[in-house]
Amino acid sequence: MEKTKLGITIKLFGGALYFIGLVGLTPLVIAAGYALIIEENAWLKRVAVKAVAVVLFFAILSGAISLLSDSSSFLSNLVALFDGSINLAAVNRIISLLRIALSFIQTLCLLILGFKALRMKDAGVGSVDKTVDKNM
Repeated sequence: MEKTKLGITIKLFGGALYFIGLVGLTPLVIAAGYALIIEENAWLKRVAVKAVAVVLFFAILSGAISLLSDSSSFLSNLVALFDGSINLAAVNRIISLLRIALSFIQTLCLLILGFKALRMKDAGVGSVDKTVDKNM
């Protein structure tokens, strides 16, 4: 069983990278940076890049949803500026549901990838895999 310079197995560190992604981007970038700079295993380096890419992918989607929220607020304020009234409660509920669904999907995706990595297997994440493959 191949081990990292930290003394833990490659697959444990790979799984941990995805699980660290559940905590936040900053700790993930630190752990992935360690894997890319210090470790020599190609599979682990790919996992490090993919974990960061998955978290960034969901951050971009979250940003797009925030843009929808901001544009609905802008529309509401613009209408109010001209003494009008508009009810965006349904739009705000849909945006809220989208945020909850996105968070659920991100958590599920990172958990599946993490548990697969513990067995040194991979689960495809469509456009993220294509981007990682193209740039590694």
